[in-house]
Amino acid sequence: MTTVQVPPTRFRAGGQRNVRLGRVLRTLAGVREVDEDLMERIGRGFTERDELGARLAAAMRLPAGDPEKVSMAQFRAALEHGVDDATPPSLAAFVGTLEQDPPWLDRDLVDEGARVFRRFGRNAADVLLQLSLIGGYRFGGPPDLLVATGALAGSSTRRRLAETQSWAVAVTTPGGLAVRGEGWRTTAHVRAMHALVNHTFASRWDTARWGLPINQADQAGTLGLFDGTVLIGVKALGVPVSRRDSDAVMHLWKYVGWLMGVDEQWLVDSERERQRINYHVVLAQDTITEAGPRLSQDIISVLGELPHGRWKTERTLSMLSLFLGRESMRELGLPWRPPWAHAMLWVANSARHRVLGHLPGGRERLEDGGARVAQRILAEYYASDDRAVADLPT
Repeated sequence: MTTVQVPPTRFRAGGQRNVRLGRVLRTLAGVREVDEDLMERIGRGFTERDELGARLAAAMRLPAGDPEKVSMAQFRAALEHGVDDATPPSLAAFVGTLEQDPPWLDRDLVDEGARVFRRFGRNAADVLLQLSLIGGYRFGGPPDLLVATGALAGSSTRRRLAETQSWAVAVTTPGGLAVRGEGWRTTAHVRAMHALVNHTFASRWDTARWGLPINQADQAGTLGLFDGTVLIGVKALGVPVSRRDSDAVMHLWKYVGWLMGVDEQWLVDSERERQRINYHVVLAQDTITEAGPRLSQDIISVLGELPHGRWKTERTLSMLSLFLGRESMRELGLPWRPPWAHAMLWVANSARHRVLGHLPGGRERLEDGGARVAQRILAEYYASDDRAVADLPT
């Protein structure tokens, strides 16, 4: 079911600019010519949503007293303890679906993917912030929704960055993605939040221009930022990633994407196939809007507020300059810096991962160190001990 019948006008509006921005992806994926069938599917994806989440959101918006109404208390209880005979139908279907492992799921490989991600340490956090998040602000649509909802903009930026990091930690912590584990519950919470944003904004969103507020094409693109883009980024920073490591990380995020309500057609097993999809997603995008520079500059401002803020700011700008290039830095209104941070990290990562990581117990030490780094980043972002994810919209 869709609420928009044709692709929105943003579809492929970026033109040759997006072809330039996608050159690295095209090379990595070995794309010789544009797959028009894939482009058509992405175009349709802008008008498609997570239907299971949409039914839950509609039930959460029913008036009090309606027998199918889902309350926040019921939602939390179902995620923590499961459903019973008194659970409203839409909530029972939502939680019941997430409790059943998809037939392709290999939980041992998911656990391995989480271990690999922890070994990436600060490198993964850097790539997620810079190449995935800020890099994604170079295209209109999702950044404009973030501004409209107040997420990752202005005074809420620091809190939202903390919540995103907290979620990433939850899904890569040992046991986090077991049914009713913290990562599993947090991902279900985020899925419901997305569905409620769709329910709330669809009637006043410019769907002719952007498509649905949160749609399958953007969800596929976002998933690609967590798996394929992170793999590109950490390798660019000098972290060796074996084929087995790559497959494990891809499987981890394939399951997270499934929990998040991303359609099966966008859930892939190989890094190469993800980069092929990512390249076509870039081609499908609009050009930059004023939301991109605003969100990017808000993030850089937040970094300056953290401990050792000047160092963090300059380090991030140096890495961004290499990851995004002069054109994108100029478009985002960010100052270009020489890539000194990249050179420094390449040397450090080569020693850490290519030498120390191969010593007895080295991989385990990298995992433990990565987990500690993740907790330090959370402690810097959060201004209090309240580390809950965002409340569902009311």
